[in-house]
Amino acid sequence: MTKPFIGRTEFIALTAMLFATIAFSVDAMLPALPEIGQALSPEDINRAQLVITSFVLGMGVGTFIVGPLTDAFGRRSVALVSIGLFIFGSVIGGLAQSLEMLLLARFIQGAGAAGPRVVCVAIVRDLYEGRQMASIMSFVMMVFTLVPAMAPTLGAAIISVSGWRMIFVSFMVFALVSAIWFAMRMAETHPKEARRPISSRNLWSAVKEVFAAPMTRLSIIAQTMCMGALFATISSTQQIIDTTYGQGEHFHLWFGLVALMVAPVNLINARLVLRLGMRRMVTFAVLLQVVMSLISILILLAGGLGHPLGFAHYIIWKITIFAMVGLTLGNLTALAMEPLGHIAGLAGSVIGAVSTVLSVLIAVPVGLAYNGTALPLAIGVFLCALIALVTVRRMAKLERVVVRPGDV
Repeated sequence: MTKPFIGRTEFIALTAMLFATIAFSVDAMLPALPEIGQALSPEDINRAQLVITSFVLGMGVGTFIVGPLTDAFGRRSVALVSIGLFIFGSVIGGLAQSLEMLLLARFIQGAGAAGPRVVCVAIVRDLYEGRQMASIMSFVMMVFTLVPAMAPTLGAAIISVSGWRMIFVSFMVFALVSAIWFAMRMAETHPKEARRPISSRNLWSAVKEVFAAPMTRLSIIAQTMCMGALFATISSTQQIIDTTYGQGEHFHLWFGLVALMVAPVNLINARLVLRLGMRRMVTFAVLLQVVMSLISILILLAGGLGHPLGFAHYIIWKITIFAMVGLTLGNLTALAMEPLGHIAGLAGSVIGAVSTVLSVLIAVPVGLAYNGTALPLAIGVFLCALIALVTVRRMAKLERVVVRPGDV
């Protein structure tokens, strides 16, 4: 198998930067939501949240398309073309004069960002498997976490100087740097002899194979719930920090603080997953979130804690939500992909597309239900975590029949 030209450290950094296209595209937009709402949807400010979820929806749809392309044409070319599509969407977004056009641009951006996302997972699966793959993905996610810490501050700085449209220029610059680095330093990891021609028969056969694996099916359900909780939280966070707690002026700093607090979680997972296994790490994370979200619901139903304790509670709870994501998504992806290495590109696309699109269907109503308090979000996250916990417990039963139980 062809190996990357670069060493392990640079490989993780490059993979994380490509993955970070998603986080940067989402988190840098958060400080702009109030201005976008006022400029393009003054009659319903809540609709500005759709700028986030339309990107995620495009990413989910694009993910399904990119997978077969990577299996048929290799990882490098598909990644570079996808980045080009992302840049095209950024141009449209910067010029959009209506919310509908902006949402279309964000959808295109999301579809383009799907390429680096799928390619990253497929390349890691080309080179690693089992707990080693989970460990690599944890390191990638650790570096990836630094982007949310910086992106809102960068977005706020750009807005203060040039307005929200200039954020799309920063997207283009980020994507160009990623593309140049990837093109110069990463070798093709999917050789021609292993490629699968695109055909309806091959696609349908691969889709059936993905959903025929019980562990993969359950991993998709659990991943959908965790991503639904994440995107609902991200969609609501600007309004909660600003409107509910009156901290809008410092939103980017609080968001960055949360991201920095969560960064070590991925390093912890990378170390512990080799000893404890992926499924156990996921179980701990979702169980903790069930408890934390239930506590949050009870506090909010009782009228909250007042200021500043109420805001401190919200920040701590939000940290646990992001920590849950750090302890689950990489592990669940590795669990889902483990039996599907021979169709890694398509498998990654199906898994990513289904979980992402379904997570949007969860996040949109939860986000739009914002009523001036964090209660709708708390209920939504609690239900997602509870369903994920039940699903992971079902996965535990499958371990008894796994050929290589040490891998889960």
